[in-house]
Amino acid sequence: METVLMVQHAAAPAPAAARPRQALRHVGGRAPGRVALARTRYGGVGSRDLRAAGLGRFFSHGAGDGKGHEVDDMEPARLFVGLPNDAVTDGATVNSAAAIAAGIRAVRLLGADGVELPVFWSVAQPDSPDRFSWGGYLAVADMVRAEGLSLRVSLRSHGSPGGGVPSLPSWVTGAAADDPDIFFTDRSGKRHEDCLSFAVDELPVVHGKSPLQLYEAFYRGFAGAFNDFFDSTITDVTVGLGANGELRYPSYPPGSDARTFTGVGEFQCYDKYMLAQLRRHAEESGNAMWGRSGPHDAPRYHESPDSRNFFKEHGGSWETPYGDFFLSWYAGQLVGHGDRVLGAAGAVFGDKPVELSAKVPFMHWWHGARSRPAEAAAGFYKSDKKNGYSPVAKVFARHGCTMVVPGMDVCMNKQHHSTGSSPDRLLVQIKNACRRHGARIAGENASLVMTHTSSFSRIRSNILTTERMRPSHFTYQRMGAEFFSPDHFPRFMEFLRSVVCGEWDEDDVPGDEEREMALYAREARTV
Repeated sequence: METVLMVQHAAAPAPAAARPRQALRHVGGRAPGRVALARTRYGGVGSRDLRAAGLGRFFSHGAGDGKGHEVDDMEPARLFVGLPNDAVTDGATVNSAAAIAAGIRAVRLLGADGVELPVFWSVAQPDSPDRFSWGGYLAVADMVRAEGLSLRVSLRSHGSPGGGVPSLPSWVTGAAADDPDIFFTDRSGKRHEDCLSFAVDELPVVHGKSPLQLYEAFYRGFAGAFNDFFDSTITDVTVGLGANGELRYPSYPPGSDARTFTGVGEFQCYDKYMLAQLRRHAEESGNAMWGRSGPHDAPRYHESPDSRNFFKEHGGSWETPYGDFFLSWYAGQLVGHGDRVLGAAGAVFGDKPVELSAKVPFMHWWHGARSRPAEAAAGFYKSDKKNGYSPVAKVFARHGCTMVVPGMDVCMNKQHHSTGSSPDRLLVQIKNACRRHGARIAGENASLVMTHTSSFSRIRSNILTTERMRPSHFTYQRMGAEFFSPDHFPRFMEFLRSVVCGEWDEDDVPGDEEREMALYAREARTV
């Protein structure tokens, strides 16, 4: 951040007086579908509001028996704006506090429902497994509550390269120095030092405790520290399930940014713990030779699917009994990890008036290939060429967890054609899986919409759809200098007004609130 202001958090104040929220109402004399702004109470969505929105029907599902449960909720999607990843980086303080506060006020004036706050394990528990530091995050929550906005919290147990925060707490990486195999490892022996292997979830590999125990302690620490906010401000809790906060293997090159990688990727099954589970599974299946290693004929990170035999369109190893054995086991490890972590999250947040959610990757590149290699390398696969997202949706439904899809802005372009991209088909596939098992969906954008304004149209069509799989909420990611720049913010403001307020008259002129919002946007550019 360009400007750093240090804000020490004292005791949380009583909830601020509720500020008026801009709510929608039809205005006489205007055509149907056009709305104007009216004043009403502004407060976070509490448990009664969530039940009224149909979440009771949602949470009654989750048996995961594949009988075609319907998620029939036509309530409008709630709209959030993501705060910067580095809003808090040392636990006790808020970076660029004045700019963060100005950004939150601008969101309120835009008429959005709230903001999303990423809360990192490495920031909240940096130096010891016995101590938490929540002061900076509590200060941001106070800012949100003072503006009468809702708060979606993303609890991130893993960081991501370039995110501005450490990937893991130092005491976790210290344990890895003694046992580097707790990290995911690729075929060349390179390790992902930002993500713990799924195979050690229940093993006491970090100071005598398992990662699953540590994740649950992180959740419980947060729930205790923020207990005062659950009935007034916090409406959504998103738990991270892996690299970049998503349920996936880190199939991109170690040290690179998962958000910009569009290659096939590589299998991440070469740490000693994953290999031990693979060997055991192969022996139990009666094919011990298959458990010696991962596929020898799979492509490297940036190679095309047809560059080697495993993912070849026709006659590739993925279609053989061995290929199905390996991919099914590999995907099963991913689903098992998601099941365990969501179980821990449910034990902590199950009695809170919040919507629990988690993210999946939106890997639309190479989706047009029969083998869907990028998805398979990330852990999404089901035998007989069926929907690889179906087992994941079944687990999400069983835990009453909303599936967050971070690609609702993606449009086809010439670059995408060269990688066999098919974002529309992938989104339909994800929705079909969730519809079948009774899981709700929510959405995010993959990146700021700086050049392709058609991406705003894509987001709008996805969140205003009349189909039954309408997202329960959408979060636009994320605040920062570019977000409030003259090249982006006016376009975003127009987009959000079109969603919240419908069609506007050409002779509408800026009022006091729009001028106030522009002022806050200028103040927020130091974020």
